[in-house]
Amino acid sequence: MEKMEECSEFRGWEELIPDALGLIFRNLSLQEILTVVPRVCKAWRRAVSGPYCWQEIDIEEWSQRCKPEHLDRMLQMLIARSCNSFRRLCVSGLPNDSTFSFIADQPRIFVIWLAVQNYWFTIAVSLQTLELPRSEISDSIVEHVAPKLSNITFLDVSYCKKIGARALEAFGKHCKSLVGLRRRMHPLEVADKVCQDDEAQAIARTMPKLRHLEMAYHLLTTCGVLEILSRCKDLEYLDVRGCWDVKLDDKILKERHSSLKVLGPHIVDCYEKSFWDDDDTPSYSDSSLYSWDFMEDGIDVYEGESDDDNVWDDEQGLEGLEVRFYGGGLNFEFAGFDWPPSP
Repeated sequence: MEKMEECSEFRGWEELIPDALGLIFRNLSLQEILTVVPRVCKAWRRAVSGPYCWQEIDIEEWSQRCKPEHLDRMLQMLIARSCNSFRRLCVSGLPNDSTFSFIADQPRIFVIWLAVQNYWFTIAVSLQTLELPRSEISDSIVEHVAPKLSNITFLDVSYCKKIGARALEAFGKHCKSLVGLRRRMHPLEVADKVCQDDEAQAIARTMPKLRHLEMAYHLLTTCGVLEILSRCKDLEYLDVRGCWDVKLDDKILKERHSSLKVLGPHIVDCYEKSFWDDDDTPSYSDSSLYSWDFMEDGIDVYEGESDDDNVWDDEQGLEGLEVRFYGGGLNFEFAGFDWPPSP
């Protein structure tokens, strides 16, 4: 009995340090982190209210279906909770340049870690992965804010139809550590263009360290792709599906770029998962409607809790903001949008 009592002392999950709780909660869906976890106990509520769960902010699926004003408020809340320490941001459909500017303007902070032998180490926290598919951003705003995103290593600006070679060149000039670029397009979005070799040239001039490049459905020519291959010596993966004017000689590719995997220009399948995608992408299994009113309704969920304990409340104020969660993840309907069948 004594041994059982001793063991029971170590079963208090609420007593785990917030960092450990944050690591555990990252395996949950956005729905569960925002609506379920904070109601379990005060310790868990504090963990999801602080930066521990928001080193990586991934709201891409939710943002595809939300209203623009709700997207802005969600970003403001989650970035505030991360204390500007987020390393990855994945969001779809930024509505305007000001939202993109807000993201870039967030100051990068420094985290102090206590190491062995009482030595203090200072580590700079920076945004490294930025995924903004289907966003309404312009060349001019990218040229303005790109210097603030100098530590980006992976960038996704797929289906951003308002940007072109100018924006890519700005990213390349200022993001010297960029090794991955995803710049897919849909055929209908490039129907009014004659050629997009200017984007290929911008990539070749300014992104020599690229190892992963996706340019599906761009109006590229063989010359444009060859210029990329001649400048980006470390390239390991090239996606040119749907780039019908690109004709690459398999024999030459094997001789000169033996380590390069080329996908396309013919379509292999309606959807093929990239090795940059995480296998543990959270799935949303509930189609319920969740209101944010419980954050500020003043209900004392925990006995003896004071107003000072209400760490769930955020400064932005979230009255009326609704969060819808849908099941199934990204299905083949969306995959079909990305990869139309070969003509």
